[in-house]
Amino acid sequence: QVQLVESGGGLVQAGGSRRLSCVASRVTATFSTYDIGWFRQAPGKDREFVASISYGGITVYTDSVKGRFTISRDNAKNTVYLQMSSLKPEDTAVYYCAAKNFFAREWPHWGQGTQVTVSS
Repeated sequence: QVQLVESGGGLVQAGGSRRLSCVASRVTATFSTYDIGWFRQAPGKDREFVASISYGGITVYTDSVKGRFTISRDNAKNTVYLQMSSLKPEDTAVYYCAAKNFFAREWPHWGQGTQVTVSS
């Protein structure tokens, strides 16, 4: 079972930046064959997709974070990053990373989440 551990959350002022990390362990295949995604869930709302990076490095972002967030990966460290800039109070949420094999449609592996709070 792939284990994912997020870190980097915390309290940040609006307009500030934060970098989240997601470290994978117990990968049953080469980490580079996994697609990794970031999702978030705000209080009282459903979990939503934020960004993803494919095994080949293709990135996808939800419209609300385009131009502000950047997802990247370091396969040598089994780590994916989410660099968040120009943060807004509406970015406040628990951020989760997820992993799936490149050929899968669903995201079976999830981390425990890290809280990001943006103050106005």
